[in-house]
Amino acid sequence: MFFKKIRKLFQKNSIYQYIAVSYFLIILIMIIPTIYSMSIWQYNRARYDKIIKNVGKANSILKVGSEDIPDELWDIVSGRKNVREGSHHSMLYGLEQGLNEMMSESDSEKVKKNLQLAYRTYQTMNRNIIMLERQIEQDAGVDQSESLLDEIRSISNLFAQIMRDFIVSEIESAEIANNNIQNSSYFLFLIQVLIILMVGLLIIANFKTLSKKIRIPITKMEKFSTELAAGNLKAQISTPEIMEFSHLVENLNSMALQIDRLMKQNIEESINLQKEEMAKLQAQITPHFLYNTFDTIIWLAEAKKTDEVIEITRAFSNFMRISLSRGHDWITIEQEIEHVKNYLTIQKVRYGDILNYEFFVDERINNFMILKLSLQPLIENAIYHGIKNKRGRGHINVTAQFADESHNLIKICVIDDGAGFTEERLEQVRKELDKKDGKNLASVYGLYNVNKRLILYYNDKACGLNISSEKMKGTNVSFTIPCLVDAKEL
Repeated sequence: MFFKKIRKLFQKNSIYQYIAVSYFLIILIMIIPTIYSMSIWQYNRARYDKIIKNVGKANSILKVGSEDIPDELWDIVSGRKNVREGSHHSMLYGLEQGLNEMMSESDSEKVKKNLQLAYRTYQTMNRNIIMLERQIEQDAGVDQSESLLDEIRSISNLFAQIMRDFIVSEIESAEIANNNIQNSSYFLFLIQVLIILMVGLLIIANFKTLSKKIRIPITKMEKFSTELAAGNLKAQISTPEIMEFSHLVENLNSMALQIDRLMKQNIEESINLQKEEMAKLQAQITPHFLYNTFDTIIWLAEAKKTDEVIEITRAFSNFMRISLSRGHDWITIEQEIEHVKNYLTIQKVRYGDILNYEFFVDERINNFMILKLSLQPLIENAIYHGIKNKRGRGHINVTAQFADESHNLIKICVIDDGAGFTEERLEQVRKELDKKDGKNLASVYGLYNVNKRLILYYNDKACGLNISSEKMKGTNVSFTIPCLVDAKEL
């Protein structure tokens, strides 16, 4: 009677019933090994998920400890914020909470020791921050505050290194856990093979039903997973007719889209980080021009050259207004040209007759958008490395016009008749512009900054700087950008 009931269940056109009865028989045959292997797999999977979660927390803590807190303290030391406005206390609290959570959830002594070392480093950093706050409140000297800030940065670097070691250790543990998961899967596979051998009659009797209802959808999912493994994250699989597989397919499709979104987000965050670094580099380059301008204004005022003082002050005011641009990164080409004209007006007052310049700008391109501060570093380079190193008068030409007949591109050139570069020096400059980290640059900071910003902000829709030069004949620096009405077009 029992076997007759089972036979009737298998004869029904239902994959659910087929799987239910088949697994019922399989569990009866191999219940202990199956439960054991599944428990091991579940344990390793939970451990793997926990490790991944810890790595995510550690990455967040690493950024706060090594970047956010030192940057916030620098704003306070430099006077941009007062101590009460600073958000470093909330960052420290979040950092402490994260460390405590990871220590409470960890069951490995090695991991706990790493986290305890990180916690002691955090406490040292916290004590130094409190000392820094006291110095600032007591109106201690800037040098003392900067010295203590440097010490805090050193501690944050140590903290970052400890967290990186922790992340590496966790990744190694994740690899071990992943291997254990795979081994558990292999063990489960062997159990399935054994079960298939023991219930061979069952499989033979229902082979056609199994092939139609299970094999075809699994084959499609296998092909789908192969495409994912090959890097095709746009791949999708059609929803099967069988209800039992529909949710699985939906989850796989959702997983592929989620992975694709996370990868794009990671790339975008990396680009934004590079943009922030370029902004910091830009901020480090401009101060010397401000100092020289103020010195010139003082010199002219002492010489009672009122007209020149008015002229250079007006130009300087317009220069700063466009430089700030309410924090916007994009301005019109007309504003950018006005910006460099103000800059050259200031330099003309300083250098007198040795500096002459002309602008040749197609008025039709005035309202197109350009990345702010793209021209001024090129003009500055032409003056300091071209005109100043040449005996006698120097001349600078700035041209801006359409680069193609379809009016989709704009070419901008800065040409000087200064000292120029030798072939060896020109080749060295080109190699330095191609550097990714911007380290060990030999006096081409301005050119490197413009070149890097053009590539980053235009998303490869603009070429980098093109430089041609001859010794004692001058230099031509140019770049080409797309015609943009709005920066959102990128």
